[in-house]
Amino acid sequence: MFSPSKHQVLLVDDDQSIRESITLLLISSGYDVSTAEDGFTALQQLRRTLPDLIVSDLNMPQMSGYELLSVVRRRFPQIMTVAMSGAYRGDAVPAGVIADGFFAKGSSLKNLLAMIAGLVRTSHDRVNAHQMESAPAWIPRNGNDSHGAPYVVVMCSECLRAFQLPVVEETTGAVLETPCRFCPNTNRYIIEPLGAQVQQLSV
Repeated sequence: MFSPSKHQVLLVDDDQSIRESITLLLISSGYDVSTAEDGFTALQQLRRTLPDLIVSDLNMPQMSGYELLSVVRRRFPQIMTVAMSGAYRGDAVPAGVIADGFFAKGSSLKNLLAMIAGLVRTSHDRVNAHQMESAPAWIPRNGNDSHGAPYVVVMCSECLRAFQLPVVEETTGAVLETPCRFCPNTNRYIIEPLGAQVQQLSV
């Protein structure tokens, strides 16, 4: 029988009441829990210790869950991840979200517990899959250039140089590829969904 004892969960959400309620639930279920109010704070905590699993809200100020989960997949493929949001329904991971599972806020918390237990239980196989794939970078929108055309800035994962790319068409959630302008590397990325940007600005 699965026992969550000693498994560490990092919970990331800018809503204090949600952090407190889910923390109590996880602790009562036998997990060790730490919390962070946004993606930047979560990354600072990851410098000190790595949890077994991260549960992160998607729409947060400073650094959203979209970006955080993408960074985690690329830098810490051994960590299981669950995205959560009230902006989506169903159990499927939304397009453009790099996570192992999805929890729709407002759903039964029993579903969240079952998902976490399942991910921890199957983490070995999932980690192998993570390490074999090249996770795309999540790229926020940078606005419009001097001609009014929307653009993003891509930082090459190989040479770490940044270059500007026009947003030719809306490809919400699609994994895009572009060659670096300075080295032979090909970069994979996802452009921030428009809805996510609007929601973050309204927080």
